[in-house]
Amino acid sequence: MSTIEVDRAAFLEGQIEPQPRRRRPKRKTVNTVIWFVVLLALTAIILYPLVWLVFSTFKPSSEFGQNPGLIPENPTIDNYLKVFDGIAGTPLWRFFGNSLLIAVSAVVGILASSALAAYAFARIKFKGVGVLFAAMIGTLLLPFHVIIIPQYIMFQKLELVDTYVPLILPKFLATEAFFVFLMVQFIRNIPRDMDEAARIDGAGHTRIFFSIILPLIRPALITSAIFAFIWTWNDFLGPLLYVNSPEKYPLPIALRLYNDATSTSDYGATVAVSFLALLPILIFFIVFQRFLVDGVATQGLKG
Repeated sequence: MSTIEVDRAAFLEGQIEPQPRRRRPKRKTVNTVIWFVVLLALTAIILYPLVWLVFSTFKPSSEFGQNPGLIPENPTIDNYLKVFDGIAGTPLWRFFGNSLLIAVSAVVGILASSALAAYAFARIKFKGVGVLFAAMIGTLLLPFHVIIIPQYIMFQKLELVDTYVPLILPKFLATEAFFVFLMVQFIRNIPRDMDEAARIDGAGHTRIFFSIILPLIRPALITSAIFAFIWTWNDFLGPLLYVNSPEKYPLPIALRLYNDATSTSDYGATVAVSFLALLPILIFFIVFQRFLVDGVATQGLKG
């Protein structure tokens, strides 16, 4: 290095002084702390019922109404022992199995039928597609209670009451307009050039649907599966109408047995069953939470 370059570097070092580190404005720091405290308080309010439910599972039935606090005075595990023994001659695992059967069947039916219906609305041109799609969306405004009586009469004449068919069969007929609409929006965001390229190679609607559309709408399928599982698992009115035998009860109906089986309500066992019934939904949501967020985020993108 020449003498001129050394002198120049020394000159620059003397001229350029290190800039002081910028300090965050005090007002911005105070706002951050306030927002943190507010969010923490909201989180505590939202999670308090769940925390109360967990601690209440260890309360004896005699403490309910006398000890409104969070911590039980005389903690016990008798509630869980009583619950695992079952009720009305039916073990607890049977109720879990019934709920799981209905929920899984509903998820499979909703995904299969809704995906096919959505592909038809989004990709197949036929007369009256706009009217039919509008009519389907209009069913979202139709309360479920309006069709209860005619639907029950229909299944009663078919001698399907006290079976799971009335709870599962409609799921395979694309009756859930919300999921159909969700998948239609995803399919419409997929460029049609991919369909045309597949048709040049000789692919028909079946090949396009299974090889192109289904893999690309995976976020919508997973989102629909999460909501369908949670809604079906928590459904109370449907099983209450169509299922009469205690051994066929799902968990929401089995919860009622702990309050209706005797003249006095067993609150401890009811709370314990409620917490156990919540666990599958919580685990299911935690496992697929990332896919749910991806599905909602992808919904706002245009392809």
